Amino acid sequence: MKGLYTILLLICSNVFMTLAWYGHLKMGEMKWFQHLPLIAVIALSWGIAFFEYCLQVPANRLGFDGNGGPFNLMQLKILQEVITLTVFVVFSVVAFHMPIKWNHIVAAALMILAVYFVFKM
Repeated sequence: MKGLYTILLLICSNVFMTLAWYGHLKMGEMKWFQHLPLIAVIALSWGIAFFEYCLQVPANRLGFDGNGGPFNLMQLKILQEVITLTVFVVFSVVAFHMPIKWNHIVAAALMILAVYFVFKM
């Protein structure tokens, strides 16, 4: 169960991370948001990123084999990266209507291969 909880926490964490890093680009379409100074946008992003860290740190502590979890450090990192890119693709398709092209599919396949090789013992 620790592995499942780790993955779920990483997914939730990455939703907040994506919103913190890229959400302001979408919010820039809103009239009230366009007039905010950069420091306010940064503060808003930091506020969102706080919740990312509130989920990311427990995910890594729970999942790390040094703490009794199922994943070694490399496995945790590759899971984090694949989840980050997956959440970002969903966000970019939904929020920005970005099309998925053939090279994105190839990149996804290579990520799956990366996971395979990192988890291969």
